[in-house]
Amino acid sequence: MPGLCGFPASRAERAQLAMVLEVLASPKPGNVDRCHDYAETRLEHFIVSSLAARSPLEAAEARSAGLGSLIEQAVRATSCHSGGNTHFGAFLLLIPLVYGGGVEEARRAVEETTVEDAVAFFRAFALTRVRVNETDELDVNDPGSADLLRRRGMTLLDVMAHSSGRDMVAREWTNGFVLCSRGARMLLEDPEPRTAVRRLFLSLLADEIDTFIVKKHGPALAEETRARARAVLEGRQPVGALDDWCIAQHVNPGSLADITIGAIYLALEEGWRWDS
Repeated sequence: MPGLCGFPASRAERAQLAMVLEVLASPKPGNVDRCHDYAETRLEHFIVSSLAARSPLEAAEARSAGLGSLIEQAVRATSCHSGGNTHFGAFLLLIPLVYGGGVEEARRAVEETTVEDAVAFFRAFALTRVRVNETDELDVNDPGSADLLRRRGMTLLDVMAHSSGRDMVAREWTNGFVLCSRGARMLLEDPEPRTAVRRLFLSLLADEIDTFIVKKHGPALAEETRARARAVLEGRQPVGALDDWCIAQHVNPGSLADITIGAIYLALEEGWRWDS
């Protein structure tokens, strides 16, 4: 729905706005926000990526290519800065949601993905520095993976299903975007929209194991992160202490940031006003 002065008027614009609103929300323990950067990745990199994503998001809205190709276009378009991967996981959610125009339509779109979508996704993945499971036989850095995908007839949905047990963003493809939808409802029901995104992120962090933390640090530290977030939510610890601990431990809940972006996008689709 159009907001102030007609913005955002399109699904692509709402997706861009979701990316911006997520990174500007603060405090957002462990992640880049308006209060702190990382050594190699700064707030400016996320903003530039959000701007550079316009063309592939418009292509998704126009359904001008398959989902795999659109994800690849988005990764290439946002490789225009030195901050590394900023929105790869977000594109895995935004591209089908923008393409479909809603959750049910996005579910149908992912069910119709092809083997060539999977091959294009692997090309996109290889362009990023996203952490992967070293024991996975589907290695994005192996030129032979495309042949393996074709021999097995694996669609992009099959690839996401293959990863869903250890990657919460991939899991959204297989469960109908459940967490994104839940987050959108939380935003729509929050009585204070201007600070709702940070509360959504903290609530997700307190309830869910962030799979990026698991890949980077292991399940024990991921569980400790969740427990500490729960303590903040219950008023037993200040949010600043959690943020300091995450930074000291090099813990950044990147997958939940991607889920938050998907949730903001869906809320915007329902007419949520972030500035009211």
